[in-house]
Amino acid sequence: MNLPSSRWLHASLLAAFFVHQSASALSPPKAEQIPQTLQAHGEQRVDNYGWLRDDQRKAPKVLDYLNTENRYAEAMLEPAAALRETLYQEMAGRINRQDQSLPYTLDGYQYREQLISGKEHAIYQRKKQQTNSEWEVLLDANLRAAGQRYYRMAGMEISRHSPLMAIAEDYTGRRQYRIAIQNLSGGNEEMIENTSGNMTWANDGKSLFYVRNHPQTLRAWQLYRHQYGSAPSSDQLVYQEDDEGFYLSLSSSSSRQYILLTSNSTSTSEVRLINANQPAAAPELFAARQTGREYYLDHYRGQFYLRANHQSPQFGLYQTASAKAPWQVLIAPDKERELESFAVFRRALITKERHQGLSRIRHLSWDGKLQRELSFDDPSYMAWLGNNPDPESSTLQYRYSSMTTPTSTFAWNLQNGERSLLKQQQIKAFQPQDYRSERLWLSARDGVKVPVSLVYKKSLLKPGKNPLLVYGYGAYGMSMDASFSPARLSLLDRGFVFAIAHVRGGGELGQAWYQQGKLANKQNSFNDFIDSTQGLVKAGFGQPGRLYAMGSSAGGLLVAASINQAPKLFNAVVAQVPFVDVLTTMLDPSLPLTVGEYEEWGNPQLKADYQRIKSYSPYDGVTAQPYPHLLVTSGLHDSQVQYWEPAKWVAKLRALKQGDSMLLLSTDMNAGHGGKSGQLSKLKNSAMEYSFILHLDSEAQRALAP
Repeated sequence: MNLPSSRWLHASLLAAFFVHQSASALSPPKAEQIPQTLQAHGEQRVDNYGWLRDDQRKAPKVLDYLNTENRYAEAMLEPAAALRETLYQEMAGRINRQDQSLPYTLDGYQYREQLISGKEHAIYQRKKQQTNSEWEVLLDANLRAAGQRYYRMAGMEISRHSPLMAIAEDYTGRRQYRIAIQNLSGGNEEMIENTSGNMTWANDGKSLFYVRNHPQTLRAWQLYRHQYGSAPSSDQLVYQEDDEGFYLSLSSSSSRQYILLTSNSTSTSEVRLINANQPAAAPELFAARQTGREYYLDHYRGQFYLRANHQSPQFGLYQTASAKAPWQVLIAPDKERELESFAVFRRALITKERHQGLSRIRHLSWDGKLQRELSFDDPSYMAWLGNNPDPESSTLQYRYSSMTTPTSTFAWNLQNGERSLLKQQQIKAFQPQDYRSERLWLSARDGVKVPVSLVYKKSLLKPGKNPLLVYGYGAYGMSMDASFSPARLSLLDRGFVFAIAHVRGGGELGQAWYQQGKLANKQNSFNDFIDSTQGLVKAGFGQPGRLYAMGSSAGGLLVAASINQAPKLFNAVVAQVPFVDVLTTMLDPSLPLTVGEYEEWGNPQLKADYQRIKSYSPYDGVTAQPYPHLLVTSGLHDSQVQYWEPAKWVAKLRALKQGDSMLLLSTDMNAGHGGKSGQLSKLKNSAMEYSFILHLDSEAQRALAP
């Protein structure tokens, strides 16, 4: 046997050694079983792994177990270490690490963000408008992050009439933001802890409104007013939202006359007005909440504009002169178009709408005589309104991306309708003509057509012979639009077809599509994902035995429930921070998000909801059957999906699953729901996940070879 063959044999045996877990030194961690009996509606459930929950995240036994799982995962991934590093270098090498954003103008200044090669975070700068002055550094996030295990700058607000800047920062990944207030002329910082990161300055230049989180559930529930120069302990409570199903958020009206305090659940909202010129005045309720009615407000040139659904499940656009005056229809609700957002300008009304699952941007003149609509060429794409802080501008910035088009920013002249490309993400060694994107409509088992977006490298497509990775989400009415991913090219260049299944529960086809995938209709989401994958195979876009799935958060629930119901469909699955212990979590109102999500999943205090959630909850649905290879990721400080959900799920799978499939849990001990912070560190997560899939696919390809 010659040397190359010997090396190939050694590599194959080594890979099999890891994949099949045959070495006692690499035997998988076995979590201790400590039965806890959970009772509800006269029924008992036994949870053997509830001890993994530690709200303080300090219990040595729990941390030791998670670290043991991490060491095991790294050891099992070792055969793909070289591939992992190759992927990371590819991903990092494609992006322009020395870059800056397009500047935007506000209150006589231009603002921009700058990235420097080798740095993880942005530098925020400004300079006076229409001058040749140098860019002034407002904030270097790299300096703020120095010495921190985690850092994320989530927001920056500059006072209009004083040299004050407020920044919101997260140092744990738990989305508990510290607000730091700086005087740009010099002086000490003022610190405000435990906020949602949402903040707005009043027009006096000294009063900062901010939202504080609930100490236990982390719900954004209190609005405070801080006076610069005073201690945070003296801040004034302005409003408190006592309904546990509602969350507070702040914004400024386009007129800058009002600060808008919105209180909303998943299906109901109301707005209070704060006079930005009289920050000490009490908020004024615009229109009291009515169950099932949502309205979202702006104000400009003496008029209020509302996107609301009081006349129809679809949203319309309305105008009124005051809170007490009737709402006049500007754009009537339309079953064929979903109004998602709007922007008011002196010269035009701009709307972002969705038709047949695809975004549309329209320009409407105020006199009703002119209407323009942007057209886009890709079969599947993402288009959205950019940063447009000045309503007096005659130009709209919008952004566009597709699976074959890097993210691009355009200027749309509102006077003559001309468009110009301002900036496009630079991707090194990328030729868009080498790739093809498609949009299919595939039948679910009940006959409903599900849209699927996919992309592949044209030269590598071999009908019925390609590996296929299917991504899904399907919750909260959120749309998973088809956009460009530089990292994804590493899969496409190795022959993968990548698809997004726009399953029911998302917002791609409007409110009806969302309603058909929530509460009593949640099973439709799982059916759509399974049936779309099978439909892609029938259409020649995937080879049985080389099918893969990926989902994050509620998308992790999607893929986890799908493999309980169709365990032989996928060769491997990556479940990112997956929401898998749905029933237990929704039974615990002390946890973040629980009460506010009764309208999404149901309230298991009610027997019918309890039984329905139990029927699909992945943790409860684990049975003694074969499962695909699994890589499960988590963050110790995750406030949205608590780390113990994926940890418990993996422990139960280890005890019950049949066969020798790989099962790995990787918990980031310094991060939360969003994973690592920093532009380069995030690529390391992608490299790990893709190397896991590619390594297993190479094994699957050899096994399927004639």
